This record gives sequence, C-alpha cells and structure tokens, in this order.
Amino acid sequence: IHAAYADAVGALAGHAKVREVARGQAGEGPHQCQAALFAARAGDFLADAALHAEAFGAASLIVECDDLAQMRSVAEALEGQLTATLQMDDGDAPAATSLLPLLERKAGRILANGWPTGVEVCHAMVHGGPYPATSDSRTTSVGSAAIHRFLRPVCYQNLPGDLLPEALKDGNPLGVSRLVDGKREN
Repeated sequence: IHAAYADAVGALAGHAKVREVARGQAGEGPHQCQAALFAARAGDFLADAALHAEAFGAASLIVECDDLAQMRSVAEALEGQLTATLQMDDGDAPAATSLLPLLERKAGRILANGWPTGVEVCHAMVHGGPYPATSDSRTTSVGSAAIHRFLRPVCYQNLPGDLLPEALKDGNPLGVSRLVDGKREN
C-alpha cells in the first residue's frame, strides 16, 4: 500500500498538467506517507485517463471546472468511487441537483460540505461503490449491511433455550438489537 501510494503521488507530482498545491510533513518512521494536494484543469483531466487513477491514501486531485457542463463531463468520466463530496453553499443547490443523478451511479456514499474521513458502523453507513471502488457493488464492508457479507447465517429451529447462543435467548440477556417474530427488539 505504501509503495502504491508513493507511486501515485509521484505520478501526479511529475505530470506536466498537474500543479502541486500543498504537501504535509513527511513522517519519520518506515512506511510513513506525506499528504499531498494537487490541482488540474478539467480539460487536462478529461484528456488524460492517467489522471483518473486512484491515489489510495492522503492525496487528492482538485479538478478545476469552468462551468456546470464541465463538472458533469468530469463526473461522467469518473470510475466507481467509494465517496463523492459536494463542497457547496445555498446558491449551489441547482448545480448539486443536476450532479446528483450522475454521482449516485458513481459512488457508494455522497457527502455535502464534509470530508469522507471516517465510517461509522451503523445501519445507514455504506462503504462501497461501483467497480473498481469495490469488487462487489451489491454490498458494503462497513455498516449493518456488511453482516450479510461477512457472516454465514445459521438458523436454530426448536432448540431448547439453554442451548441457544446468549444473543438469541428469551429476554435478550445481552440487550442486542434483533428481530423476533418480525419485530425489532433492543
């Protein structure tokens, strides 16, 4: 991962049509990376598929667009992404409305005025997206929906209560959120 990040940042830093905007402090230990921020004009981004490549880690490429049509072209050119973020104010709502249908096809999570730094393990979280962001866009790696991806279900039919796992016993001794006869229990 470290080598791939260093290669991706090096490719952006060495690209003739990309400007380096900022660099973070270099880490001192082995396999430490240095945050990097780059910028490119939309026309240059659209003309060179190499600029579409993901730099997995603390690096970003700002794509500067002249107008909404160019933003839409950039969004169309994107491969599958884990996230897409709209940095906007109230006056940008019509443009955001226009971009949302495109972004819904390109990303598993859409943010407004935030940064996709963390994922909360909750029912609403999706940490997935279209290929190549994930290998299977039908599921997620974080959130309650991930249970279906990582666990193998087992049905206990007619077992006496003392043989059931604690989470399934009458009275819910562990206080877990569960469905009993189709009704939510906590």
